[in-house]
Amino acid sequence: QVQLVESGGGSVQAGGSLRLSCEVSGYTYCVGWFRQAPGKEREGVARILRNSGNTDYAASVKGRFTISQDYGKKTLYLQMNDLKPEDTAIYYCAAGRPGYCVLSATFYDYWGQGTQVTVSS
Repeated sequence: QVQLVESGGGSVQAGGSLRLSCEVSGYTYCVGWFRQAPGKEREGVARILRNSGNTDYAASVKGRFTISQDYGKKTLYLQMNDLKPEDTAIYYCAAGRPGYCVLSATFYDYWGQGTQVTVSS
């Protein structure tokens, strides 16, 4: 059974930075970070293919956010720089279905509980 636990959310002013963590237990082929703002659909932000470390990002965060994993691959991170008010959302990490590593929530079967990120202007 895969379990994911996020941490590191909080409140920051525009232009600031936050680093989210995701503790993972169980085998995962791909892990993604998603976010959901009130009244909006869940959006894929970044994903990492666990064995190769290959990454991909949504256009809205490319150049500002970085997904990474530690050497033991138990913890994944989302470094968020130059945060904007539109980045405000609940952020989730999720484990992707084996064989798939895309930014669509449809292909992720296990989800963490989420962590709130609030960016003020």
